[in-house]
Amino acid sequence: MPTSEILQRIERLRRERSAVILAHNYQVGEVQDLADFVGDSLGLSRQAAATDADVIVFCGVHFMAETAAILSPHKTVLLPDPHAGCPMADMLEVEELRRLKALHPAAAVVAYVNSTAAVKAEVDVCCTSANAIEVCRSLDADEILFVPDKWLGTWVARHVDKEFHLASGYCPTHAWITPQDVLATKAQYPEAAVIAHPECSTEVVDLADMVLSTSGMVGAVKARPETAFIVCTEEGVLHRLGKEAPEKTFVTPSSHCVCPNMKLITAEKVLWSLQDLEPRITVDPEIADRARGAIERMVNTLDGSPT
Repeated sequence: MPTSEILQRIERLRRERSAVILAHNYQVGEVQDLADFVGDSLGLSRQAAATDADVIVFCGVHFMAETAAILSPHKTVLLPDPHAGCPMADMLEVEELRRLKALHPAAAVVAYVNSTAAVKAEVDVCCTSANAIEVCRSLDADEILFVPDKWLGTWVARHVDKEFHLASGYCPTHAWITPQDVLATKAQYPEAAVIAHPECSTEVVDLADMVLSTSGMVGAVKARPETAFIVCTEEGVLHRLGKEAPEKTFVTPSSHCVCPNMKLITAEKVLWSLQDLEPRITVDPEIADRARGAIERMVNTLDGSPT
């Protein structure tokens, strides 16, 4: 737990710097608790686009801070630990994307927001797990090239009547979750509902009662009658779920449901970032200009939940 002195200094600097602190649902509890807004990628992108703050402290991973910098080019965007990256985003290079586009010239190109700014600059529109189905349905094309996440793309393809071409990327943390893990946990909690993030494999998704983004999970657990939930995603969201529905029980199906990159940021690093206004995340203006339209189309698409 951060000391009261650290929290007081963060609060003072937040006011002095005219800063807003955004935290993803996978962040450690102490960071979620000090943030102004906690949410999924779509919700935080909207906050970054709408904020009047001069400084955005993005407690997440690199592509999220890049997205904020693209949407708010005249603001200072800070990522308290510059080593907080995303393995999935790193699985797709621009050269590979261009090769895929050449193979499927008639396809509209959709990039999951878990991608680099350079990739976003090459696509028609971005999406998050919360609005991927709506984004793909909205496109005036019979074919979709979906990158970089093959599992999210597979899930979306089930719900959208178009031909899909998928890249081969995936989230290593979600890949750790196996059907065997889910079934073993279900045996321990037979009355629990199973909630899966669509980054999980098809085999895990098929065992789920609900397939939702992290913010979708927050709404569902408050509305559902079940008192226990097996949550198939990164374990950081359990902190948020426990605060939103403290009377209910939440478990992950595996001890491996931990993204090491999401755990790099601490309250102390937030303090250092506000003190020094570093590390700053910037995006090449030419890349940012080309990526901005794809991100804005994502932000402006109504988020929904898979059904």
